[in-house]
Amino acid sequence: MADEHQFIENGLQRSQIDEFFQEELGRAGYGGMDVAKTPMGTQIVLKAEKPGMVIGKGGENIRKVTTALEDRFNLEDPQIDVQEVEEPDLNARIVADRLANALERGWYFRKAGHTTIDRIMEAGALGAEIVLSGKVTGARSRVEKFNRGYIKHNGEPAEEVVDHGQGVAVMKLGTIGVDVKIIPPGAELPDDFEVSEDMDPEEVVPDAVEVNEAEGVEELLEGEPEEADADAETEAAAEEVADAETETDLDEDVVEEVIEEEVDADEEFDEVEVPGGDEDVEEELEELEEDVEAEAEELVEEMEDEDADEGGDA
Repeated sequence: MADEHQFIENGLQRSQIDEFFQEELGRAGYGGMDVAKTPMGTQIVLKAEKPGMVIGKGGENIRKVTTALEDRFNLEDPQIDVQEVEEPDLNARIVADRLANALERGWYFRKAGHTTIDRIMEAGALGAEIVLSGKVTGARSRVEKFNRGYIKHNGEPAEEVVDHGQGVAVMKLGTIGVDVKIIPPGAELPDDFEVSEDMDPEEVVPDAVEVNEAEGVEELLEGEPEEADADAETEAAAEEVADAETETDLDEDVVEEVIEEEVDADEEFDEVEVPGGDEDVEEELEELEEDVEAEAEELVEEMEDEDADEGGDA
């Protein structure tokens, strides 16, 4: 058989054994189990609120359960060890069964949920959550949640730290699922931290202490700033501001001068006068007209002379 199929078969067998114990040992306060296969057989550790009921008178009940395991699940030489749960209010399986029984006996779901979660927190839990899903009060299904403290829902802490248990309450309107999550007291979470007041920094972070001593940060923080230094820094800053303003004023003056020079040059160019004035121009135009008229008269006379010569010859 392939490894993947073997893992699936082992998980399925484990779930079936857990359901079997829940049915057979529910009245004894069944709180979960651990299964480990050894060369000598299969070692099963049962957790129960009432170990005496699991064992039975003279070990009769435990022998009956062992025989049923061999017949139904083909386990080789199962060895069952029963352990008592020290604090039942911190076991999620036991709490879920208790809450389901309370609902079946007619407890109002809000009273049952708040009472149960208060008992969990009084037992010292860091956090708890109870979820009731189903036909809680009417024909329509819904979900009711009760939260206290701190609870993890994702990641490795949700799998390793949080104790998870489920139960079922069979009611007249239908079944109600009971889901309980508990973080037990003393659980180590990845986001926990402690502030130690008596620790020596050189033992915890020696590198940071060396850098601090080299730069002398503590001395600078402990020392008081001198007034002279503060005044000198203030004066230097004021001088820088004044210089910047002066440069800005100079630049503006230079730009204004350049613009004025350009305007003056344009005005001088517009006011340039032509030598001789407008009268000389008119005289030149009149002379040109007279010359044109004279040339036109000469051309007319030449044309008339030519016509006369042609008539005489004829």
